[in-house]
Amino acid sequence: MATTLDRPSSDNAIFAAMEPHDSGNFANNNTPLIRNCWYAAARTHEIDRTPLARKFLGVDVVLYRTEGGEPVAMRNRCPHRSFPLARGTLVGDRLVCGYHGMEFGADGACAHLPAMGHAPATASVRTFPIVDRGPLAWIWMGAPDLANEALIPDTHWLSDPAWGTVSGDFHILCDYVSMHENLIDQTHFPFLHPDTVGTPEYARSKLTASTENGQVVIRRELRDAPPPGVYGKPANIMHKKVDRTSEARFVSPALHTAYARVAVGDPDPGEPGLYRYNITHVFTPETNNSIHYWWFNSRDYRPGDAAIDRFMLEAHTQAYSEDVEALQWINEVVRTDGEEQFDLSFAPDKPGLMARRIMHRLAMAEAG
Repeated sequence: MATTLDRPSSDNAIFAAMEPHDSGNFANNNTPLIRNCWYAAARTHEIDRTPLARKFLGVDVVLYRTEGGEPVAMRNRCPHRSFPLARGTLVGDRLVCGYHGMEFGADGACAHLPAMGHAPATASVRTFPIVDRGPLAWIWMGAPDLANEALIPDTHWLSDPAWGTVSGDFHILCDYVSMHENLIDQTHFPFLHPDTVGTPEYARSKLTASTENGQVVIRRELRDAPPPGVYGKPANIMHKKVDRTSEARFVSPALHTAYARVAVGDPDPGEPGLYRYNITHVFTPETNNSIHYWWFNSRDYRPGDAAIDRFMLEAHTQAYSEDVEALQWINEVVRTDGEEQFDLSFAPDKPGLMARRIMHRLAMAEAG
């Protein structure tokens, strides 16, 4: 059920959680990480015939491709003496430990142990389901029997040639719960991002929030207002008043999407009257206090235009760098301040609290 946040909400559970003396059943930086979820492991081009070490949800993983091009993900730790397998070498489709030469197939089973001449039946390395989808490889760190590929989030526009996409990535020292709350909180835009996505009019526009099939959806509408520079400049419509609608969505613990439509009532001759942008935020917790983060900004006009690509890349790198800096500052305060604090929350914080409640429920269900 949707609620409009320019008037008091009737959701008593949310307002109860806003009391400063009680954090409620909401995920935070100490909540156990959610494992039964498809997370991004890497860009597909990063995984090749050179073993790549990366940590997901506190587990060291090694990534590589078979000779046939299939991605492989296995624990980056030899079961014999814990040598990191990413320091080994690939021979065919076998990953050879650099310490005692144990050879492991793509299924994690030991195929050869030179010191014994035969492979011990008990020697194996845990592997993880991993699947290529567009520009990303998605990994499942939870219960293997629950790894349904149909649950991999739909991001088809990232591979659609009709959309022009720019992208970047960060390694961030913060928790993924705070990252989700930051992305779904649009009230900070005019203050943290005044030169890119934020305008004072946007901060005051009506906001509705709802939950749909385990996702949190927020929608905004702003009519007859100047466009933000990040959308207006590449479209060359800064001299226009526009109607702007947006939808931001907490999709899963691994994904946040946003869709913006900018409509021009009196477009210049030969120019479109509607510009669409899809913003895709993908992140994977490395630990409770660090994440891998990939972002993509896609537009439905003039794909391949180098000047627009350059502008969009620079503008969004600036905006997301501002988010990264803010979140790392907050994380430093939370980790090092010796006096405990329960942060206040207010009505506009409701979408973030809704997402945190979903994440808490998922984490507690896994914990049993």
